[in-house]
Amino acid sequence: MAFIQIIEFQTSRIDEFDALLDQWLTQSKDWRTATRSVRTKDRDRPNTYVQIVEFPSYEKAQENSNRPETATFAESLGKLCDAPPAFRNLDVTREELM
Repeated sequence: MAFIQIIEFQTSRIDEFDALLDQWLTQSKDWRTATRSVRTKDRDRPNTYVQIVEFPSYEKAQENSNRPETATFAESLGKLCDAPPAFRNLDVTREELM
């Protein structure tokens, strides 16, 4: 079953955030288990973003989360946030291509 993690975060340092993300994408290309990521920006709340990360399964997401490199990356991103991020962990139960 596919799995999606939604991360809502606030940052006034999005350029630094992106630079760190780009670095991690390069470093993790041979082992990361996420298959897709989309970031959105909230039109009504300044500096508020929602990142949607897709994985083939919950187990693959845990495999990714349990890597020390991921923990270090998440800690570094957290330092660029204006408030602690909020996480939602979701099993995909239905999907429609429209």
